[in-house]
Amino acid sequence: MAVNDVVNHDLSSLFSSEGRDFLIRNNGDQVKISSLSGKIVGLYFSGSWCGPCREFTPKVVEIYKQVASKGEFEVLFVSSDQDEESFNGYFSKMPWLAIPFSDSATRNRLEELFHVSGIPSLVILDKNGKVSTEDGTLIVIEHGIEGYPFTPERMEFLKEKEENARNNQTLKSVLVSDSRDYLESNKGNQVAVSELEGKMVGLYFCDNSDETCLEFTESLKDIYAKLREKGEKFEVVLVPLEYEEEEYRKEFEKMPWLALPFKDEVCSKLVRYFDLDTLPTLVIIGPDGKTLNPNVAELIEEHGVQAYPFTPEKLVELAEIEKAKEESQTLDSLLVSGDLDFVIGKNGSEVPVSELVGKTILLYFSAHWCSPCRAFTPKLSEIYNEIKAKGEAFEVIFISSDRDQSSFDEYFSSMPWLAIPFGDERKKSLDRNFKIQGIPTAIAIGPSGRTVNKEARGMIMSHGANAYPFTKEHLKHLEEKAEEIAEGGPEKEGFVCEGDVCRRA
Repeated sequence: MAVNDVVNHDLSSLFSSEGRDFLIRNNGDQVKISSLSGKIVGLYFSGSWCGPCREFTPKVVEIYKQVASKGEFEVLFVSSDQDEESFNGYFSKMPWLAIPFSDSATRNRLEELFHVSGIPSLVILDKNGKVSTEDGTLIVIEHGIEGYPFTPERMEFLKEKEENARNNQTLKSVLVSDSRDYLESNKGNQVAVSELEGKMVGLYFCDNSDETCLEFTESLKDIYAKLREKGEKFEVVLVPLEYEEEEYRKEFEKMPWLALPFKDEVCSKLVRYFDLDTLPTLVIIGPDGKTLNPNVAELIEEHGVQAYPFTPEKLVELAEIEKAKEESQTLDSLLVSGDLDFVIGKNGSEVPVSELVGKTILLYFSAHWCSPCRAFTPKLSEIYNEIKAKGEAFEVIFISSDRDQSSFDEYFSSMPWLAIPFGDERKKSLDRNFKIQGIPTAIAIGPSGRTVNKEARGMIMSHGANAYPFTKEHLKHLEEKAEEIAEGGPEKEGFVCEGDVCRRA
């Protein structure tokens, strides 16, 4: 337990300095420190240069305006600004008190005392000067005014309340707040949440500054239109996560569905409520108001409108379709799309996919801007040349995530193999098919055209050219061989040998 958690701080000695027993307001008025006695005090460590601070400050202002009038709560700004002009400009937007900018010694002392390692940071002292929480920032973000007075008891109450809400979830409990029972259309009209009851609702978490979200939005628009044409009771509600309202409005105007109001308190609550960890996310709420699926974005990307209505039974059906697809996979089904039936060589020449049938193919997902990719590519080149020198029926195809043609050209020029052309539409389908989450990634396709290893890069890093032909059966053989070698050699007392490494037991 931290010292601050058990100490009842004397506010006068905590906030004063030699010759100063007052705090200041943004109009220059001085307020005696003694006036804080018996109040809950939020120490707000912040700075005008800090983007997250500027984003967070209005949230604290909103709470302050609702609570401070009762005379039980005060906020004290502890600035991290480097000059007085910046301090004054930032402080002018705050309705509370501050340590004078000139008293840098006290500001530094408070930062050290409360272990402030990053800003914004909101430390809450109770009426006795004891630390209630050092996580005030998180509480405000997640709970807003409901978090007041920021005590452990209040947090426990909110936790129980949220758990009860999960157990008794309805569409209203998810989307309605104490001050709002409506959603907005892209024309600015208000639509009552009650009008969506009995429908299947997709909660769309999206930040339109994210390219992946923008791409998924187009797919979702297509499915939304098709389902509406069929008369399906399906609605989408956008949960906006942008920082800039202008950008949000610009993109929302192009969307045919409803949205929570921009910066509505429910937006941040839903991020926590649904344990959001990736974008885009489309949470499906069933007609009964219960969560049917925590994220169908990937299902929609893979199956389109066929993924509807996203039920467990539908997921089983889709899994069977996917299994059948994998079993019937060929190199043509992977790499041919309409007239796009070729890859390119070093001089830009077209190499028909048909010439690669029957070979072991490594699909290499990589990009010039990716430093781990640039580190792995020379090793893969060395192994490629070694395997090819043995006369093996083997080829690598580079699938680029570069941002422009010139970067692609420069990077591809360092590679001895083939590539999908830059900007080729097949890249998206391959990303989707193999669920590419990061690069570099190497997918091994066997002579039959079926996938034999989705983690070939790791195998190459461990076994080099001996990893060929990258099958799991071959990997098992390599591991058994390494084990035999380890067991066959003498071991030094106190050491255990595994593979090519001996460690202390």
